[in-house]
Amino acid sequence: MEITNCLEYLSGLVAVTGFEATAAAKIAETFKDYCDEVRIDKFFNVIFLKKGLNKSAKKILVTAHSDEIGFLVNSIDDKGFVGISPMGGIDSKILLAQEVIIHGREDITGIIGAMPPHLMKPEDAGKAVKIKDLRVDTGLKGAELKKIVSIGDVVSFKSSFSLMNKTKASGKSFDNRTGIVCMMEILQGLKDINHENDIIFMASTQEETSLAGITTAAFSMKPDAAIVIDAGHGDIPELSKDVSSIAGKGPEIAIGPNLHQGMVEKLFELGKDICIPFQKMVESGDTGTEAWATQVSGCGIPTALLSIPVRYMHTAVETVNLEDIKYTARIITEFLRLSSEKLEKVLEWKTI
Repeated sequence: MEITNCLEYLSGLVAVTGFEATAAAKIAETFKDYCDEVRIDKFFNVIFLKKGLNKSAKKILVTAHSDEIGFLVNSIDDKGFVGISPMGGIDSKILLAQEVIIHGREDITGIIGAMPPHLMKPEDAGKAVKIKDLRVDTGLKGAELKKIVSIGDVVSFKSSFSLMNKTKASGKSFDNRTGIVCMMEILQGLKDINHENDIIFMASTQEETSLAGITTAAFSMKPDAAIVIDAGHGDIPELSKDVSSIAGKGPEIAIGPNLHQGMVEKLFELGKDICIPFQKMVESGDTGTEAWATQVSGCGIPTALLSIPVRYMHTAVETVNLEDIKYTARIITEFLRLSSEKLEKVLEWKTI
C-alpha cells in the first residue's frame, strides 16, 4: 500500500486507548497479505509474524502502538450537553471549539463549546479551562440524546487528513499510526528479502494510559530483541532542540539506560552505511514510550527506540514529514536483515 494512502486510512481509524477492538480487526485485515501469520490477542494487540529461514533463529519484536487519545462520556444533562473524561494526556487549551464524534448506538458529531470573549470576565480571559468543566454540544435535547448516547461511550477527535506540500501530512492520531505505517513499509521492504530471524510485528494497545498491551505481549512472546517505533516531538518554535527533532531529517534514535547500547550503535552504523539520515536523542531516564516496559519484561529484553518526528503531538492536527517514515523503515529493515550470528554479537555488545 502506498504510504500516503496507508497513513490516511490508518489515522482515520478510531482506537481510543482501551477501546481498540474494532480498529484491531481492520489493522489485521490490512496487514494479512504481507506476513505469514496474523492474530489478535486478549488485549487486542495485533500480532504479525514474518518467518525467518533459520529454524534456530532468534525472535525480533518490532512494535508501534495503535491507540490514540480521546474521551469517555461521563454525563448527559437534560439540555443535551455531554460531559467528558480524558483518556491519555490531553491539554485542555486545544479543546475549545474542537469538533468531536461521540460513538454511541450511532456516531454523532458534536462540538466542544467555547465562551465568547465578549462574555468572559477579564480575570478569566487568560486562564486555561479545565476539561471537567467542558461540555460537548450535539444540538440534540437530553431525552433524544440519551436514546443514542450512554455513559461510558467513546468520544474521538473529528479531523480530516490533509496532504501538505506533497511530502507532509496533517491529521489525528499520527501518534502513533505513523509507526504502524512504518511497519507496513518494513514489511514491503522485506517481501523479497531472505532473512534468518523470525520477526514479530505488533500494533499494540493502551500505550497512552498504562502500557498494558506491550507489557503483557512482551512477557508472553519473550523476544530476543525489540525495536519500538513511536512518535517524537517535531521541531516547533516553542520547543528546545534538547527535546525535539527536525522534521525531514530522519528518526530520533534514542540513547540512554532504557536502551541497549549494542543495538543503538548498530543502528547508527547501518544508517551511515546506507546513507539514511537520523538524529540522536538523549533519554536519561524513562523514555515515556513502550521501550520502558519492554526492556524489563520477563528476564529483560534488549530494546531500541526509534521515534518519528511529529509536530503538535496529542492534537487533531499532528503533522509529519512522510520521508521520515521511509527513513525509519529503511534503517530498521537493514537491522532486521542481520544474520542470527551478527545479531548475537550485537546483543553481546560490551563497553570493555
